[in-house]
Amino acid sequence: MNLKKIQKLISQDIFCLHNQIATELSSDINLINQFNEYILTNQGKYIRPIAVILATKALKCKTNKYLTLAVLIELIHMATLLHDDIIDNSKTRRGNKSAHVIFGHASTILVGDFIYTRAFQMIASLNSFRIFKILSNTVNTVVKGEILQLMHAYNPNITVKNYIQIIYRKTASLFEVALYSSAILSKANLIEEKALRNYGRYLGISFQLINDCLDYDIKNSNAKIHIGNDLNNGKLTLPLLHAMKNSNKNQYDFIRKAIKMGNKQYLLNDILKIMYEHNSLEFTLNYAKIKIKKAISCLNALSHSPYRSALKELAKSSLKQIC
Repeated sequence: MNLKKIQKLISQDIFCLHNQIATELSSDINLINQFNEYILTNQGKYIRPIAVILATKALKCKTNKYLTLAVLIELIHMATLLHDDIIDNSKTRRGNKSAHVIFGHASTILVGDFIYTRAFQMIASLNSFRIFKILSNTVNTVVKGEILQLMHAYNPNITVKNYIQIIYRKTASLFEVALYSSAILSKANLIEEKALRNYGRYLGISFQLINDCLDYDIKNSNAKIHIGNDLNNGKLTLPLLHAMKNSNKNQYDFIRKAIKMGNKQYLLNDILKIMYEHNSLEFTLNYAKIKIKKAISCLNALSHSPYRSALKELAKSSLKQIC
């Protein structure tokens, strides 16, 4: 079962999801509606809300508020992307111009804030203090992850522990809370809650590891991926950290110099040669596979169903970008 088959399994829900996102983003302010059109035209794969829908259906959720949860999780993700692209000075998003390039920095920041507030309005409608608490804590965690990454930018002394902490906070924590909230909304037992929470965390970590791998993977690059963006922005990810750890002194010194300089695209080819020499992309991919296996093993706590099977395939689907 690939991602298209997963989407087909819940096609009606995805149709409703898309429409509700459009509704929630609509406003009497024209600029917000312009962003609405831009966002919906350049939408991603809906990985997080799909995970919410599958999890709640696997748990036989008895309320239709699962769609509200799926939408607000996606809105939080959208807001982080708008802000991320400004922080990273990314000119493109999914092969198209980034929002801040089209609308300007100030407008993009404010609309990102608007989307955050809309998400919190929706959280209140769930009438669950537990969900409100864990979601609000997670948004705080995501922002702290961004700050940590900014603090470590262009820092060649960052450790793997620092890196894992950043990707957990920035990426995996939102996956984790999406699945955890799904369990709470579905009135799951404590074993199922823990299983889905762990599934989300492992899925999120693997998702980011693969993205970081793709940033240096020439063989699998496409028009939507610009090789070396992380290096240009001073982000030290696992492929680069692995290459540094396993390189000789000259290579090590060269990588440290490239990190400190930043925005030096002409150094990228030499960096890539060192990475391929030490199999750094393969190492990162294997680490992601370990996390995917852990995520899938968590699902054994759930009853057999097409939705549980789809959650397993969702975890595997990210690998297909690079394998």
